[in-house]
Amino acid sequence: MRPVNRETKTASHLTLVSRNGESEMLTDFTRVLVVGKSPVNRVVVSKIVERSGLKPISESPETAAAALRSLIPGAVVLDGGADNKDCDALLSGIGALRRTSGKLLPSVILLSTKNGTPESLGLSSVVDAVVVKPITPERLQPVIDNLIALARG
Repeated sequence: MRPVNRETKTASHLTLVSRNGESEMLTDFTRVLVVGKSPVNRVVVSKIVERSGLKPISESPETAAAALRSLIPGAVVLDGGADNKDCDALLSGIGALRRTSGKLLPSVILLSTKNGTPESLGLSSVVDAVVVKPITPERLQPVIDNLIALARG
């Protein structure tokens, strides 16, 4: 049985602004993209996101790229899996999104089995913060709140 992503109207939530005849997407700071292979982990992380008053969008690594093409969330939480590589395919797309916007948005949190900073773990420069597993509200929620607050400026 495969869990159903109940967020079926993602595209209708886009906010477009026009500058010089070109449309660009705006970051939706109320949304957090939660990506991981484990549906159970995605549910746990989504509940923590909701505790912060934000709206999670739960996706597998295979479907998350499409979600990023239709929405720029305030943050992305990536479950790296056992080797921190489960979501590596998304990092280049997130990096391109950041370069296009000229901002470090969306903020990226990696859920890891290893403790350390993105630099000490040899992770992509796209990763802003690392939260070590097991994931608890006490560990993850302050990181989400802080990154969203910093992004909003």
